[in-house]
Amino acid sequence: MKISLKWLNDYVDIKNIPVEEIVEKLTYAGLEVEEVIDNSKVYDNIVVGYVEEKSKHPNADKLSVCKVNDGKEVLNVVCGAPNVEAGQKIVFAKVGSVIPENGLELKKVKLRGEVSHGMICSEKELSLSDNHEGIMILPDDAEIGIPLVEYLEIDDVVLDIAVTPNRQDALSHIGVARDLAALFDRDLKLPEIKLNEVDETADSIAEVIIENTVDCPRYSAKLIKDVEIKESPEWLKKKLTSIGARPINNIVDITNFVLHEIGQPLHAFDLDKLSHNKIVVKSADEGDSFTTLDSKERKMKGTDLMICDGEKPVAVAGVMGGENSEVTSTTKNILLESAFFRPSAIRKTAKHLGLSTDASYRFERGTDPEITIWAANRAAQLMVELGNGKLFKGTIDQYPQEVEFPVLELRYERIEKILGYSIQNDTVKNILLRLGFGIVDENESGVKVQVPSYRRDVEREIDLIEEIARIYGYDKIPVIDSIQISLDENMNQMEFVENLKNKFIAFGFNEIVTNSLWNYDRSSKFGNPVRILNPQNNDMTHLRTSMIPGLLKTISNNIKVQEKNLMLFETGHIFISKTQNDIKSFDDFEEKEVLSFTLTGNKFSKEWYNSSEQKFDLFDAKGIITDFLVYNFSLEPDEILFEKGTVSNFEYYFDVKHKKDRLGEGGEIKKEFLELYDIEQKVYVFTFEVDKLKSLAKVEKRFKPLLKFPKVLRDFAFIVDSNISAGEIEKVILEKSSKLLKNIKLFDIFESKSIGEGKKSLAFELEYFDVSRTLTEEEVDKDFWSVIELIKKQFNAELRGKVG
Repeated sequence: MKISLKWLNDYVDIKNIPVEEIVEKLTYAGLEVEEVIDNSKVYDNIVVGYVEEKSKHPNADKLSVCKVNDGKEVLNVVCGAPNVEAGQKIVFAKVGSVIPENGLELKKVKLRGEVSHGMICSEKELSLSDNHEGIMILPDDAEIGIPLVEYLEIDDVVLDIAVTPNRQDALSHIGVARDLAALFDRDLKLPEIKLNEVDETADSIAEVIIENTVDCPRYSAKLIKDVEIKESPEWLKKKLTSIGARPINNIVDITNFVLHEIGQPLHAFDLDKLSHNKIVVKSADEGDSFTTLDSKERKMKGTDLMICDGEKPVAVAGVMGGENSEVTSTTKNILLESAFFRPSAIRKTAKHLGLSTDASYRFERGTDPEITIWAANRAAQLMVELGNGKLFKGTIDQYPQEVEFPVLELRYERIEKILGYSIQNDTVKNILLRLGFGIVDENESGVKVQVPSYRRDVEREIDLIEEIARIYGYDKIPVIDSIQISLDENMNQMEFVENLKNKFIAFGFNEIVTNSLWNYDRSSKFGNPVRILNPQNNDMTHLRTSMIPGLLKTISNNIKVQEKNLMLFETGHIFISKTQNDIKSFDDFEEKEVLSFTLTGNKFSKEWYNSSEQKFDLFDAKGIITDFLVYNFSLEPDEILFEKGTVSNFEYYFDVKHKKDRLGEGGEIKKEFLELYDIEQKVYVFTFEVDKLKSLAKVEKRFKPLLKFPKVLRDFAFIVDSNISAGEIEKVILEKSSKLLKNIKLFDIFESKSIGEGKKSLAFELEYFDVSRTLTEEEVDKDFWSVIELIKKQFNAELRGKVG
């Protein structure tokens, strides 16, 4: 962004401050000056000249040979411009000067046999405008021989400043002047606005309606009638050309001037071209075509914000106006727009249209919602003065819900603690006031600060401290020779998760990392998803509610390249919304860190030593989980439970528990859900909450002596209904048996028509022992047969075969 020091002087007195000091202060304060353009050097050796004679070049039809007086001598110059004539005052670049447009250094040359001692310049070659149709002709009163910068009064220094996205307030001369006022402790001078209005009110002539109040929170408009469209005065043209802007006419130049003065984009509509004298701010119709001021037809999206009249669109909000409402030489009546648009809405529109303008650049970063009327009044005043217009009384201002700005508490001791040095309280308050912050209350310990509407980046106390530091000066931070700190034990927050990853890698799994953003259809399959306010595309609109979509997408991609046998895992965060409305606070959603793993394809493939394949199944997944929990957390195998349940998207589903505490969940994914990812083979997925795993008290491994007394083994088989799980029977046996029973093992499952339709056989082995004595046959039989009778009764089971 280009800033003119001469222009800055209108708002803050910096005449006697060296340019080098201004550049250094601004850069240290966060407004990095990338380039300093000194026009006195840019236009060095370029003067006002006088064409005394013009004759045809003897060896070229399109060239002329001119005698040019540079104030000291008359020189021979070859010129190709069609509009050069004798008696003209022109801009003459002497030998040794550098042409601003292309950096070409002029030398004495011979062109088609004629010597040329310089160059007669056009406005484009001087970088004053885009006009290259002929040479720049000066008025007759121009003094021959004086430097061009002196004649045009462009002996200015222009700063090219890199403004960071958070400092949208600095995208104007007044914004930069405000920082300079604070840096050099000088007063900020704002232009005085005096409006000369007619009796007729603006709202009696025109109407503004905002249908989309989300993307357009405020829209202000002024009406000016009987304006004259003409060339801008010299002072206005010089302001704009000093920063590289091209003057067009007085009305357009005024809107550009106010844009660069205060940072508020404006747009002037020809009021007579607006149907029903109405402005309607609403979303575009999907697929509509609209022709912008650059004569290009553009396809609009339903998310684009449009400015319409009573019948049709007339501008792309915040980006560019339309041909059907532009100000022309015949325009008499003006509706002047000064609005505040939601930054993300303008950013998306400008991006998909591939159209970046001075207006969109500022609206994308966020303008000041409270400055719309001031900017409109400033421009209206100039239109009356420079266009002889008549201003209607009042402003049409639609502001349905005012934007609120925070009041922050700033503690003096906090400033010292953060910066490492103290600053006088009065200095702190003076800096804040110079920057436009309001002090609403103060005491010995600190102040309460009202954040101004143009500083949307200041949200917390630490932001205020940063403002103090950058203005007071980072160079004033004292140098400390040594720092003493206590060395506490290093706490690696990622260590636990890294250990989990290493365990699964040791089991033979491969780690993957997938996108945490999905579309609504995929995310909503496993919970209520959290919507992203500004998604990059339609496939990344919501945060993931599960790791499963990412795992399945990875499996699908691998299967497509014939990698069908996979053991994969991923760690990451999932997000579940607790409300059907937009997220308002952290209480409205839940975030969990999880570990998910998946098995699919063959466990063993055909080899020369193995003629058959063996596919992964649920028992492989359960075995991995058991080994993982036993060896990583020293749990007892019989404390790890798999309780069957019913969940959509799962063919078989289990809760994984340690005693009564739920650690995770998973099972076999349903075929119908796998088809969404073009997967035709079985997939098993289990997910564990990291915090639940952290809560497991790791038991240190201890030596256990060998059992001194013999075990007693008993087994039986029951025929039960096929819907009864082995886990249900095991649970009853454990609850109703004596302490002599130590282990239960399911060792056979048999289903056949020979035992009946809807029936199955479950065979169990029971292990009895006591660490302090040998058990008797009688006490074991008593406990064993009581269990048999209980199962027969509770599950309507039939004892099958022999027991023993």
